[in-house]
Amino acid sequence: MFYLFVSVSICGSFTYPSEVSLLLILHKKENLCYFSPWRGIAPDPIMNGMNAKRMKLGVLGSGKGSNLVAIAEAAQAGEIPVDIVLVIADSPDAGILSRAEFYGIPARYISAGNSKTRLDGEAEQAYIQALREAGAEWVALAGFMRIVKADFLKTFPNRVVNIHPSLLPAFQGLHAWKQALDYGVKVTGVTVHYVDSGVDTGPIIAQAAVPVLEGDTPDTLHQRIQIEEHKIYPAVLKQLAALS
Repeated sequence: MFYLFVSVSICGSFTYPSEVSLLLILHKKENLCYFSPWRGIAPDPIMNGMNAKRMKLGVLGSGKGSNLVAIAEAAQAGEIPVDIVLVIADSPDAGILSRAEFYGIPARYISAGNSKTRLDGEAEQAYIQALREAGAEWVALAGFMRIVKADFLKTFPNRVVNIHPSLLPAFQGLHAWKQALDYGVKVTGVTVHYVDSGVDTGPIIAQAAVPVLEGDTPDTLHQRIQIEEHKIYPAVLKQLAALS
C-alpha cells in the first residue's frame, strides 16, 4: 500500500511510481522535502533526536468510532505522541462514545442543534467550549457527519483535520467508496486533509491508494479502505505532532 505526504506550496506537484512505497515529509523548520521508505508508523526521521511535543487532541464523531480506536491504540502503545483529551459525539447512541469509555477517554454527547448537516450557532459554541475546557489544541474529525463553520475553524486555526474514504478531490461527500465503484475507477483510497468551510475541500496532507478489485461490492471495498484509514490517520497525527 502506498502513502503520500505532500506539501504543494513547497514541494510542488509530482507523481509517484505505483510499485514503490514512498513517504514524503515536509520539515517546516528546514523547508525540506524528502523521501524515505514507508514501513508503517516507523521509521520517523523527523522525530529522531527530537523530543516531540505531545498533541492534545479532541475527536469528533457520529458513528462507530473505528478510527478513534486506531488512534487510541497507537497512543496508548506509545507509537504516537498524542493525548486524546475529549471525544464528542453528535448522537447519544454513537458507538464512538462507548469506545472512548473503553479506552478511558473522556467522552460526551453534545447536541448539534437543529441542522442535520452543519455545526453552527449555539451548538458550535458548545463544542468549542467543551474542547477548550478539555485542553484540546488539535481536533480530528472521525466520521463526523457535519460541516464545521468559521468560528470553530478560527478557534483551532490550521489544526482541524479529517479523514475521507477516497483520493480527494475525487468523490467528495457521502459514500465515497460507492461513488468510486459506480464510476468504475480501478484505484481509490484514503485522504487525510485539513478542514476548511467546504465539504472535503481542505488542503491535502496525506493519501493512501486502495485498488478496486474485480467483484468488489461497496461493503468489501469499504472494509479495505478502512484498513488503510486505521494506519494512515495515526501516522499523520504523529507527523503533525512532530512538526507543530
